[in-house]
Amino acid sequence: MTDHLPSRPLFPTPTPLPGIAPPLAEEQATLVVGPSWVGDMVMAQSLFKILKTRDPNTPIDVLAPLWSSPLLARMPEVRQAIPLTLLHGQLGLKRRFQAGRALCGGYKQALILPNSFKSALIPFHAKVPRRIGFIGEMRWGLLTDARPLNRQALPRTADRFVALGLERDDPLPAPLPAPNLLSFPERAAAVLKRLAIPEDDRPLLALSPGAEYGPAKQWPEHHFSALAHNRGKAGWKVLLLGSPKESGLCHAIAQQAGINGYNLAGKTSLEEAVDILSVAQGVVCNDSGLMHVAAALGTPVVAVFGSSDPEHTPPVGPKARVISLNLPCAPCFKRICPEHHLRCLEEITPDIVLKQLAVVTQL
Repeated sequence: MTDHLPSRPLFPTPTPLPGIAPPLAEEQATLVVGPSWVGDMVMAQSLFKILKTRDPNTPIDVLAPLWSSPLLARMPEVRQAIPLTLLHGQLGLKRRFQAGRALCGGYKQALILPNSFKSALIPFHAKVPRRIGFIGEMRWGLLTDARPLNRQALPRTADRFVALGLERDDPLPAPLPAPNLLSFPERAAAVLKRLAIPEDDRPLLALSPGAEYGPAKQWPEHHFSALAHNRGKAGWKVLLLGSPKESGLCHAIAQQAGINGYNLAGKTSLEEAVDILSVAQGVVCNDSGLMHVAAALGTPVVAVFGSSDPEHTPPVGPKARVISLNLPCAPCFKRICPEHHLRCLEEITPDIVLKQLAVVTQL
């Protein structure tokens, strides 16, 4: 099914080092060092759109973890993904030096989205003339344009990404261009067939109950279960998406939807999960990467926020709704509720979510 992907190389050959694509020397492109999280990568598309608006002829290459390639393949602004085969958090000084040397010669500027020291090493070793990023972990010598981060002026992650693509004193465009991932209905149909999901006209609800960050971002299992039971009883197909380690959680919730519940945790790749979200009639999820994916696909999504801040990382899409109680103790940004009551999520009842789901899906 790869013939439906955009006709641009994700991993051009030959590569001087395993997993590192060389720059195209005849062009002076922009190199973006991408983030390491699904949601952040989706939000980075706002930056890519701004760069293309300002200079349509400059190619954009994105240096990022290998897992992000399916997402970047759905962003027409990106010429190629350059996979960085290092573990999350790994310093890998020698590997970064080799990667930088392999990328020498093809870039007029590098935008470094993460604030870490290590994220600035490859553009430095690639001798990119202009290297732009926020002041982070003592990386003054690695950046040629080190900018202070004004969190009040740039409250959202997407704001901060876009600001790096502008000159220092340029105002942010209002509104920011929203992420807009390409979708491929043919591929979605093939994925659903492989997973033995019945092909019929019943609406499909995708639930993503996990949150990598921790339980303070997870709407309680019993609330997800009640929602699954309600929609399953109403005849909706209820699909549970998650990682292999979330299989038990997703299985328990899927069971509450009866014969209409399907546990897909650990059974889909990220690319396949994106395909499923693109054809769902509705999505309910925590503040997570799949929340941003669903919103960027234009799928109706209801996002439940607990310990995190909906003003910082909101889903951006025409059919996205956020539910947050805005309690005095929130957002605390903790992995586990420091008050030991999790009221910010417990008090968001399934009825509240169902009402918002009805609004965005109009079903």
